[in-house]
Amino acid sequence: MNTNNSAIALLFAAVMLACPALAADHADHGKSGAAAPAAEPVDREKRWKEALAKPSLAVTASFDENGILWLAAISGQHIYVSYSDDRGITRSAPVKVNAEPENILGDGENRPKIIVRKGVIYVSYTQGLAEPMSGDIRFSRSTDGGTSFAAPITVNDNREVISHRFDSMAVNDKGHVYIAWLDKRDQSSAKSSGEEYNGAAIYYAMSDDGGVSFRRNVKIADHVCECCRTAMAVDTDDYPVVIWRHIYDTNIRDHALVKLDGKMETLRLSHENWNIASCPHHGPSLSIASDGIYHAAWFSNAPQQHGLFYANSTDRGKTFSSALNFGNFEAQPARPYVLSLGSRIYLAWKEFDGEFTGIFVMHSGDGGKSWSAPERWASTSEVSDWPMLIGENDLAYLSWNTRNEGYRLIEVSAEIK
Repeated sequence: MNTNNSAIALLFAAVMLACPALAADHADHGKSGAAAPAAEPVDREKRWKEALAKPSLAVTASFDENGILWLAAISGQHIYVSYSDDRGITRSAPVKVNAEPENILGDGENRPKIIVRKGVIYVSYTQGLAEPMSGDIRFSRSTDGGTSFAAPITVNDNREVISHRFDSMAVNDKGHVYIAWLDKRDQSSAKSSGEEYNGAAIYYAMSDDGGVSFRRNVKIADHVCECCRTAMAVDTDDYPVVIWRHIYDTNIRDHALVKLDGKMETLRLSHENWNIASCPHHGPSLSIASDGIYHAAWFSNAPQQHGLFYANSTDRGKTFSSALNFGNFEAQPARPYVLSLGSRIYLAWKEFDGEFTGIFVMHSGDGGKSWSAPERWASTSEVSDWPMLIGENDLAYLSWNTRNEGYRLIEVSAEIK
């Protein structure tokens, strides 16, 4: 392997881009949970420019069919991709995805995505634009094993300088690429007509030529929470499923899902009835097991039901099991991530004990019916990225990047092999 340790150190040692509403989660976890007070538009613009200039700790990881670990990370105004054939101990010299510099959004809700299938490397990300909270959805691919990447293309066909952000991506067995995102074109249109429009819409686009081009954008739903990440997973019938935080009634911000099979039936996932007139910046996670069971995890701060939740569905999202409330609510549990490997299900999340941020994991060996006790697998006293879980064959790994300790890939499946 061609290893470039100094380049990797620079790539993974940056400080994470932090939204003011996420201060407690990133830079001062547990010390200052309040968002910055409302400011004049000129201050908002200034903060947006400062946010775009901040480096990011976000690292997205994925295994290919041969067990090679692929990593996507941001350095400066570029995305770099590297790989490791020894579970992250050494890594290749990173390859630049976008030749031309761009402002790339790199907080946990907006991180770049990477998927590797049949030798093709697919990357999607959100490009920050000039106006506050605006962006475009971008896509690139490599067909030569990561030696080079095609010039990125913009996936959203609406080119207003407004918010097209929070993308999720999936690639099915046919090589069709699906990207979904939150989009404010309908809010912009309503505003021009003097009408009210709550939240954003969620759109998707599909490529049936392996990512060379994308079909027209299709709206999935109106009135979704505008700053919570989306999540996507491919069902056993080869159609992707998308989940997001939806706005029900006036301001109930629970979760919904839809399968991108052309029927576009929107189903409700969570029922905490969290009534909040702003976006929590806290999106859901989804994994679909080989037996077709949907596994979902999310956060809510409703008065009667708050904290982290997990549920599964055996009927493709029409109904879900009673939600399992997990994590220590006194320790600010956050950023749940779910992974299914057959009947083995894993949950990972962050907690803060007043001094250290810890990553906790618990697992189920029976498809989510019963669970192990939570166990701390990693910790840091400094700023950190959000945890991810990735699988390779029957093994589950925690993928996590921190300012002090750097990138870590930790096997968390040893005790239930």
